[in-house]
Amino acid sequence: MSKNILVTGVSRGLGLAIARAVLEAGWSLFGVSRTRSPEFDSLAAAHPGRVHFFAHDLADADGVRTRVFKEFVGLDTPLHGFVNNAAVAYDDLVTNLELERLEAMYAVNVFAPMMATRQAIRNMLLHGGGGSIVHVSSISAHTGYKGLAMYASTKGALEAFSKNTAREWGERGIRSNCVVAGFMETDMSGALGEEQRRRIFERTALKRPVALESVAATCVFLLGGESCSITGQNVVVDSGVF
Repeated sequence: MSKNILVTGVSRGLGLAIARAVLEAGWSLFGVSRTRSPEFDSLAAAHPGRVHFFAHDLADADGVRTRVFKEFVGLDTPLHGFVNNAAVAYDDLVTNLELERLEAMYAVNVFAPMMATRQAIRNMLLHGGGGSIVHVSSISAHTGYKGLAMYASTKGALEAFSKNTAREWGERGIRSNCVVAGFMETDMSGALGEEQRRRIFERTALKRPVALESVAATCVFLLGGESCSITGQNVVVDSGVF
């Protein structure tokens, strides 16, 4: 079955890997990011007719309904899945916490995904086919890392939101799960030094960063029919953090 999948943060990193996996599954991609990237343009060129893109800064959480769902997706397009991947990091010690930066991060990491989930569910109900919602979370919400308390709190909020969404809408065929990703080599983690990376890898069973493709494949699995009995779960992909 052909599916229409909405993915946020598609221009690079994990979002680009998820976009590629969605297209390789034979589905159509509705991608949202602040800007396009050359890598995304190449992906779109390789899959003509199945890639749709809309530029939107998710810091404008209130604009998700009017811009992303009204102007971009539209009422006539049935959504079968939504992957909430876009996120920003605010890394610092708790004693240095600044409210303005915290609020800005929550707008992108929590409020915009909640608004998008609301609209995705309404779309799925309108078209009566059910659907799958996947939130990309972080192992930092479960295993503490110095300097990540604020960022981890946004992922913990998403996990609670996802579990309750699953309970609320399961009888209408709508599933909600989180993919709890470990440390990946992305732009977001690029500011970390070599010693910080080494310490993080040493905490894993595999002693290496999590592969983007592994997380992307897990997202696609949760979007597909093979996972039809999985909802309200946190699926951990973290190279084995104990």
